[in-house]
Amino acid sequence: MANRLAARARPGRVCLMHQEWRELLFLHWSMDTEIIQRLLPDSLRVDTFDGKAWVGVVPFFMQGVRPRFLPPVPGISNFLELNLRTYVVDRRGRPGVWFFSLDTGHRLPVWIARRFFHLPYCYAHMRADVTAGGIDYRSSRILETGEDMEQVFKWQREGAGEESIPGSLEFFLIERYRLFAHDSHRDRLFSGQVHHEPYRYSTVKLEAYSTRLFHLNGLPEPEGLPESAIASAGAGVSIHALERVS
Repeated sequence: MANRLAARARPGRVCLMHQEWRELLFLHWSMDTEIIQRLLPDSLRVDTFDGKAWVGVVPFFMQGVRPRFLPPVPGISNFLELNLRTYVVDRRGRPGVWFFSLDTGHRLPVWIARRFFHLPYCYAHMRADVTAGGIDYRSSRILETGEDMEQVFKWQREGAGEESIPGSLEFFLIERYRLFAHDSHRDRLFSGQVHHEPYRYSTVKLEAYSTRLFHLNGLPEPEGLPESAIASAGAGVSIHALERVS
């Protein structure tokens, strides 16, 4: 638990970018650890809660994305993102996030993230409507064979939200301040930190969701409802420089 709480401290490495992550939906299912471990680099191991790996589908809004010394740029700084993720620990015991894929509707972030952050971004056609009745969020990944089937998420946050309690499942799933990324061309593992205030999460009224990302990433699709479904209004985030891990 000490490592998890320490991760909240502001990183010592230089801040590269500022972003706002808004209206996040966190849908999670548990999965056999051996299935996930086979998909990870050797220097990472599955992080578990109650002896199980957890895989999450997270649609949200990226806003105000900009380098540290520049203002947001209209038409570039705001876009949608949909990711499939799991949770890992490195050889130093540092907890973090491993992304199977990250979909977005802007080609520039895809190129930047793949080129400089070694993250598996994919281009998709995406749109979202926000009304008093909630959020209607849709995404269709662009494959070599054409546009994939549409994924639909509809949800509404309920209540003002609260911080997760250390040791709870919610804390395990959303209090993550480090990511790991693999440069497959040179077989190098990198780590990067983010900093933000702890999320305040709410229960959610979930009207529609998709597990299509599991299939697209070679994972077995869960059959039941999400074992955890929560949402957050989001937070302002600073992105810090990568460091090589191995």
